[in-house]
Amino acid sequence: MIFLAEIIKLTIDGKVIETEKGATILEAARENGIYIPSLCHDDCVEVYGACGICVVEAEGVPKLLRACATKAADGMTINTRTKRVISSRKIALELLMSDHTGDCKAPCSLNCPAGTDCQGYVGLIANGEYDEALKLIKDKIPLPASIGRICPHPCEKNCRRRLVEEPVAIAYLKAFAADTDLEKSEPWLPEKATDTGKTVSVIGGGPGGLSAAYYLLIAGHRVRVYDMMPKMGGMLRYGIPQYRLPKEILDREISLIEKLGAELINNVRIGSDITLEEIKDKSDAVLVTIGAWKSSEMRIPGEKTDRVIGGIDFLREVSLGNPPEIGKRVAVCGGGNTAMDACRTAVRLGAEEVYIIYRRTRAEMPADELEVTEAEEEGVVFRFLQNPTEILGETGRVTGIRLQKMKLGEPDASGRRSPVPTDDFEELSLDTVIMAIGQKTDAEGFEMLNKTRWGTIAADENTFMTNIKGVFAAGDATNKGADIAVSAIGEAGKAAAVIDAYLSGKEISIKKPYYVSREVTAEDLKDRERRERPVMPQLSAEERKNNFKEIVHGYPKEDAVAEAMRCLECGCREFFKCRLLKTANEYDIVPERLKGEKISRFDGNSNEFIERNPDKCILCGLCVRSCSEVAGKTALGLVGRGFETYVAPAFNLPLDKTSCNNCGLCVRLCPTGALTERSGFKKQVPVEETSEDVLCTLCDRGCTVTVVKSGGRTIRVVPADEGSRNCVFGRDGLIKGFVKDLQ
Repeated sequence: MIFLAEIIKLTIDGKVIETEKGATILEAARENGIYIPSLCHDDCVEVYGACGICVVEAEGVPKLLRACATKAADGMTINTRTKRVISSRKIALELLMSDHTGDCKAPCSLNCPAGTDCQGYVGLIANGEYDEALKLIKDKIPLPASIGRICPHPCEKNCRRRLVEEPVAIAYLKAFAADTDLEKSEPWLPEKATDTGKTVSVIGGGPGGLSAAYYLLIAGHRVRVYDMMPKMGGMLRYGIPQYRLPKEILDREISLIEKLGAELINNVRIGSDITLEEIKDKSDAVLVTIGAWKSSEMRIPGEKTDRVIGGIDFLREVSLGNPPEIGKRVAVCGGGNTAMDACRTAVRLGAEEVYIIYRRTRAEMPADELEVTEAEEEGVVFRFLQNPTEILGETGRVTGIRLQKMKLGEPDASGRRSPVPTDDFEELSLDTVIMAIGQKTDAEGFEMLNKTRWGTIAADENTFMTNIKGVFAAGDATNKGADIAVSAIGEAGKAAAVIDAYLSGKEISIKKPYYVSREVTAEDLKDRERRERPVMPQLSAEERKNNFKEIVHGYPKEDAVAEAMRCLECGCREFFKCRLLKTANEYDIVPERLKGEKISRFDGNSNEFIERNPDKCILCGLCVRSCSEVAGKTALGLVGRGFETYVAPAFNLPLDKTSCNNCGLCVRLCPTGALTERSGFKKQVPVEETSEDVLCTLCDRGCTVTVVKSGGRTIRVVPADEGSRNCVFGRDGLIKGFVKDLQ
């Protein structure tokens, strides 16, 4: 006799649904495509209701209900997103996060303005997987060979390897992966979505505009890029000297974006050749990325004298093949990377005496330390604690500069000590003065867009929309003004995502995601082996200072792999699968308001296959319950009471001394990175892989799995048939306990 299940009806978020009698609210919702978050529930174990994230509100019921533990009733009306529900989930998540210690993302990635997965691509290079590394880089940076050469690498400033000896050469490794790809006859191109029929016009072909074009093309849109200069590249072409970034490299990267389908239109000035309104009328969306092309002025007497040149103007003319006459004695005013580029370019143009004039000391210079050192090697003289007060000249031409000596005062808003004038002055004889103290936006032709008090284009910082609907703006031309190239690329990627949504009729706002991070000191890393950074092959000062040949030669493969293997792998390996982090970012949580004492429980109690970190545990109980209820083992349990409670092996024994058979089910179910697979070994050279099908011994179902070996070591186990794919233990790539017998 067949018994039909009794069907009941209930309403969830205004939607009438059906489910079998006896199902929980959570089960009923999931069966009907309604999302209710949960961190402690899985179908393979009994209901526990520990996390409190799945609460819902039922009409007529005064208290909130835990959806995973409450049976659905006929006629019930449930709301999953009321103010009360959201508040309760938020507090629960804040409590969990207030005692959650770790690193969601590596500090290098957190400090990259483009959000590049530095740890990911460095790890791939360490394993010799250069193609995969390139693809991961291009997910955030479409011009990696160029950016890898010129970026001041804020990622490296946050690299924890610096606490051991030196930071990992993240930027050089980026360039290595990109160069390896460019050497192929057919460099990698991403797949494009189906043509949407929508057209986006990008105004400005610099790093931001080209990056936005790349992402919009991948999304299936048609893209036109307008630029006022003879060639695309913006400041990468006209603001970075050839010896740092060979334009042949830039050309090859731009050609790949053109091959994706970008229509590149040069020598077009907005306002004279075509108006912004005309571009808008023939586009579905417009993105303005015009950069900051005007050199800032010092506003001192004599600044209009002949041979007083702006830093950006000077570099642009040299790049165009029209180097200005600069004479034998040149002073560059400024302390940033543009000033370094200008002084080193002046050396290469034949100037016999080149000075950097900077009103603070070397310690406060914003320029990259390597740039400063190499400028000194090339003969540039640094005059610190001096500030120009007047350009001296005769018959309208520069003859020198009057300098006021400074001393350092208290730190200003930037954290640097402020320069304070003294009563001492001196004069310096010169032929040319180059002002490299900053850049401004030239917004001529964009009068219809609102401006900030700095003269930049006003754009919403989360949606990039200007005051005109459908016209967006990003990069150096907006809000606070000029920044490094990778920042413009980061903004362009976000703007492209917003524009893609806009073209499909959606409105989204980019907000900074929530991540857990921790402080690490040199003391914490004192046990790490010191491994010095490989020396980058490059031209000596004598070889390079009279020409524009590229200075660095790039890492050979052996050095690139060795350097990548210095990475400490700080970020959580479960980052992309962490349900705790995903759920936390669905709510506007502020765990700091519940901040209290954190108890560190990390004891390194791991084994060959499974790594444990109790500091990331949220006491969901899934590992303990799955070990007992499914695997029939008692390897893990709850220890202590109240705030002191934590999960540990029985009697705090090492995992290898418990009943654990390394089935990996606890790893699969863990909603955080508290239980992870042991980090895969890194191979310096590819090793031939072999595979064989064997009978799984974890239960008596008789499933077949494929055991993949490399170099005699099992590296992954893959379900070989449909039966094993449905197994509760099944997890592609997990090293299963039973393979110990196969080693």
